[in-house]
Amino acid sequence: MTFTEPEKFKQEREANISAMAQDADISSLTLKWICETARYKYTYNFQWLGRPIIQFPEDMFAMQELIWQVKPRLIIETGIAHGGSIIFYASMLELLGGEGMVLGIDIDIRQHNRVEIERHPMFKRIKMIEGSSVGEDVIQQVYKIAHRKNPIMLVLDSNHTHEHVLAELNAYSSLVSKGSYLVVFDTIVEDMPADFFQNRSWGKGNNPKSAILEFLRNNDRFEIDREFENKLLITVAPSGHLKCIKD
Repeated sequence: MTFTEPEKFKQEREANISAMAQDADISSLTLKWICETARYKYTYNFQWLGRPIIQFPEDMFAMQELIWQVKPRLIIETGIAHGGSIIFYASMLELLGGEGMVLGIDIDIRQHNRVEIERHPMFKRIKMIEGSSVGEDVIQQVYKIAHRKNPIMLVLDSNHTHEHVLAELNAYSSLVSKGSYLVVFDTIVEDMPADFFQNRSWGKGNNPKSAILEFLRNNDRFEIDREFENKLLITVAPSGHLKCIKD
C-alpha cells in the first residue's frame, strides 16, 4: 500500500504522540513544570485580543482545533472572569462565519470586566448570564437560548468542587450533540500534590476529575478523548475532553 505525503505525516505524528504519552519521564517533568509555574500564576500571563484569558496557551490551541472540527452554533461556558476565553471562542466562531454565538455564565460578573467585554468587537457574538450555573432559573435560561442551536459545545470552568462540577454535568450535558465535546477544565487538581490547594474548597478527591469519573459511571453518552492531553502534555484538563458518542 502506498501512502500519500499527508497520510505519512499523519501516521508519523500519531506514532510520536503515542510514544510521548507513554514516556513516564516526560509526564513527570510536565507535572513538575505545571506545579512550579503555578507558584507564579503562569496562566495570568496571556491575553486574547486584549483580554486576560487565564489559561495555558496549549489548552486554547486544543480548543481551536475542537471548534474548527465541530463547528458549533453555540458554545456554553461556565465561568467568565475577565472574559478572555469567551472572546477567544467568539473570534473562532467569527472565522467560521454563520450565526454561531457564545453564552458565558458566571455567578459574579465584575462590573469592570462586563464593561470591557461589552465594548469588545467580538461581543456581537456573546451573551452573558449572571447567576449560579446550577441555579434552576439560570438552567432554564440556558435551555431557552440553546433551543435548536445544534451542534453545541459545553465548557465547564467555574467552581471546581466535585459537587458543583457534577451538578453542572448533570444539568447541561444533554445539550451536547453527538460528535461534539464537553470540556472540563482544571481536572489537573486531582494530580497535584495533596497540600497544593490549602486555601481552596477543592483538592484531591474533590475536583472536576473526580466529578467526571462519577458522571461517566452513570452516563454512556460520553467517553474521554485522550488525544488532546496526549499531544499537549501541558494542560489543565487531563481526562477533561469528553466526546459525545450517542444521540
